[in-house]
Amino acid sequence: MRLAIVMGTRPEAIKLAPVARLAATDPDLDAEVWLTGQHRGMLDQVIDAFELAPTLDLELMRPDQQLTDLMAAAIGGVGEVIRAREPDVVLVQGDTTTASASAIAAFSEHVPVGHVEAGLRSGDLEAPFPEEFNRRLVSIAAHWHFAPTERAAQALRREGMPSESIHVTGNTVVDALLHVAGQAPPPGFAERFSGLDRFVLVTAHRRENHGEPLQAICDGLEALAADQPDVRFVVPVHPNPRVVDVIGERLGGTPSIILTEPLDYPTMIHLMKRATLVVTDSGGLQEEAPAFGVPVLVMRRNTERPEGVEAGVARLVGTDAEAIHREVTRLLDDPEAYAQMARAVSPFGDGTAAQQIIDVLHRS
Repeated sequence: MRLAIVMGTRPEAIKLAPVARLAATDPDLDAEVWLTGQHRGMLDQVIDAFELAPTLDLELMRPDQQLTDLMAAAIGGVGEVIRAREPDVVLVQGDTTTASASAIAAFSEHVPVGHVEAGLRSGDLEAPFPEEFNRRLVSIAAHWHFAPTERAAQALRREGMPSESIHVTGNTVVDALLHVAGQAPPPGFAERFSGLDRFVLVTAHRRENHGEPLQAICDGLEALAADQPDVRFVVPVHPNPRVVDVIGERLGGTPSIILTEPLDYPTMIHLMKRATLVVTDSGGLQEEAPAFGVPVLVMRRNTERPEGVEAGVARLVGTDAEAIHREVTRLLDDPEAYAQMARAVSPFGDGTAAQQIIDVLHRS
């Protein structure tokens, strides 16, 4: 079986790396990794961390590129490669433009699509945008739906996807997480983050949080820094100019707020393990932090990963400055409230998702 694994962003690469690594050692698979280059530097970090060997790189991203331009380029570029290399299966992950464009291209060329992390739904096409649209679109084209949880599988069944096409595997992010967490921290880690005894790890980049919501997030962090002088706030800043310009201007002069460039995946995982809590609008961190018993406050109005909320290890706080300040303060100041959330509970899998995906493909 010739398997094409298509990725273009850092989250895709993290979650597809366990599948790609297993596939590369499988004598019955002729596996290739195709890059679209949707995220350049951040994607390359993950490729290096997991020692992947991409077969080709379409290098589609351009400065200030619009979503429609990227979508058109990805459909055309991936379609051309499909015709040239004739894979038997195209495997995509999640909810990115790369995933949806690749699914459209494969479907148009009559090549079956496997969708890793299928069935996540927020119920709102505008939040997250455009991810909710992308993931629904991929589901229409997919032949195999690799759902991370039973809830995700139920969502697919409600939408009319055939039961025999749905496979609950857990989330491959747990596979990736356990692989990296079991290794030593990167060289220089201890020196770089020395003195961080009690700290909050913060990420904010979601497209729908650009503008006023991001300003409100900064308001909340400024208030927290003033009220919690013994706590440090570590903020890896996304390179999008709409993020880095605002955060740099608003938070760059606050001593207890430590702004960094985007961290490579191993560094991020080992830093997360040591964090007091995580405050984020990311999807991946909602899945990763609970595995370490680190509470997660989600700066969004809804989430397509409600399993963490239901398990009590994550909480939605939105982007209101007062709500962020109140909920972070409660966890920092109330040991009982903190203990209730600081439980190593992972509702997203046991680290065997990649092998289960490979097994399903072999049986098909």
